[in-house]
Amino acid sequence: MIKEYQTVREVFGPLVFVEGVDGAAYNEIVNITLPDGEKKMGQVLETRKGLAVIQVFGTTTGLDTKKTRVRFTGEMLRLPVSDEMLGRVFNGTGQPIDNGPPIVSSEKLEIIGAAINPVARAQPRDFIQTGISTIDATNTLVRGQKLPIFSTAGLPHNEMAVQIARQAAVRGSGEEFVVVFAAMGITHAEANFFMRNLEETGALQRSVMFLNLANDPSIERLVTPKLALTAAEYLAFEKGMQVLVILTDMTNYCDSLREISAARQEVPGRRGFPGYMYTDLASIYERAGVIQGRKGTVTQFPILTMPEEDITHPIPDLTGYITEGQIVLSRELHRKNIYPCVDVLPSLSRLMQLGIGDKRTRDDHSGVASQLYAGYAEGRDLRNLVAVVGEEALSERDKKFLAFADSFEKRFVNQGAYENRTIENSLELGWELLSALPEGELKRVKPEFIKKYGAKYRDGNAKGAAK
Repeated sequence: MIKEYQTVREVFGPLVFVEGVDGAAYNEIVNITLPDGEKKMGQVLETRKGLAVIQVFGTTTGLDTKKTRVRFTGEMLRLPVSDEMLGRVFNGTGQPIDNGPPIVSSEKLEIIGAAINPVARAQPRDFIQTGISTIDATNTLVRGQKLPIFSTAGLPHNEMAVQIARQAAVRGSGEEFVVVFAAMGITHAEANFFMRNLEETGALQRSVMFLNLANDPSIERLVTPKLALTAAEYLAFEKGMQVLVILTDMTNYCDSLREISAARQEVPGRRGFPGYMYTDLASIYERAGVIQGRKGTVTQFPILTMPEEDITHPIPDLTGYITEGQIVLSRELHRKNIYPCVDVLPSLSRLMQLGIGDKRTRDDHSGVASQLYAGYAEGRDLRNLVAVVGEEALSERDKKFLAFADSFEKRFVNQGAYENRTIENSLELGWELLSALPEGELKRVKPEFIKKYGAKYRDGNAKGAAK
C-alpha cells in the first residue's frame, strides 16, 4: 500500500528520519520529492514504531524538513532481468548508462537474495583453467568457488582480473564464461580500462557491467554488488550459463558500510567498521556456488586493496574467513617487473584438491604443486640467510635452491598479460624447473611421476652438465 508523508524530522548525512510512519518495511523503496520538484529514490534502512530511517541514493542537498514529501511504495528494490542484459552497462542502481534502451522484462527479481541453502549445494569439482600458472598449477580455481584477490594500491589487480575474465574456461566443456562485473568506487580511468579491454577482445558481448564510480554517491556502493549477483544468479540458475562475477573494490564497499554505520551513530567495532560487517560480507560471498540439478554456476573473484598493505586488517581478515582461499599480490615481485605478481607462499585455494588429479587436470598435479611450493619456500628462506652471511657461505645444495627461487619467479610466476598457458604447459614448466634440484630432494612427488614426466628434463640437464 502506497503512503505519503511530509513529516521529515531531520536529515543526517545520507539518512532521512521520517516521523509518524506506520507499517514501513525493511528495505522498502521510497520516492522522495524535494521542495523544488526534484525526485530522488531511497530505501528503508531501519524502522521502528512511528519512525523510519531512509538512506537516500544520492546527495541530500536541498532536502527540507517541512516541505519534502516521502512516498513509501510498499515494494523492495528489484532488478528487471533478461538475457538481453549481456553486452550492457548499468550504473550502481541498475539504470542503463550505455545509451541503450531500458531492460524491458516481466521478470523483476529482488536484489537482496540469499545464500545458497547448504542442502541444495553440490560440491564444486570442475577445474577452471585461467591460463595463469600461479592460479592453475598452485592455487587451482574450481567452478562455483569464491576466491578473492588481495592486492594493494598500485598493483596490477585490474589487469589480472581482465586476463582471468578473458581466458577463463572449463576444460572439456567448450563453455565460455559470462562475466558479471561490478565496480564500486573506481575511477573513470579504471572503468575505461575494463570496458576497453573487454570490448577489444570481444568479451564485452558476453559481459554485464555495473559501474559505481568514485564520484557517484557512496550509498550506491552498498547496492551495486547485490544488483550484480542478482543478474548472475538469473543467468546461471535460470538460463544455465557459467557465470564469473568480478567484484572490485570490496574495500570501497566496506568503507561505505562504515560511513552509513557512523551516520546511524552505531557503536563501532574494529577500526571503526560495524560489528555486522562479517555477516554483511557473507551475504555477498555466499551467493556463489553450484546447485544440485542446475547446469549453471556462479564463481566469484572479489578484489580488495588491503589498507596499508595489512593482511590482518578487518576487510581481508573477514574475507579470508568467509571465502575459500586467497590470491595475494606482492609489491616486491611487482618491483622486479614480474607480472602477475602473485606471491605463491601466502596464497591458498582451499578447494584445489577437489578439482585436480587424474581425469581432471593430470595425475602428477598435486605432487608438482607441493614440490614447487616447498622448493620456492626454501629458496626464499635462503635469500634471508645470504643477506647475513653472503652466498659464499652456502653449500652447493643451498645454492641450487637459491637459483631455483629466482628461476621460479622469472619463468613460472612471470608471464605475459595475453599469454594463455594450458595446465599441461604449467606442469611441464614446473618439471623443467624442478630438474635443476637434486632428485633426492624431490620428496613430495612420487618416483613414478619423476620417471614419467621429469626424466626428460633431468636427462637434458645431465647432458648439459657433461658438456
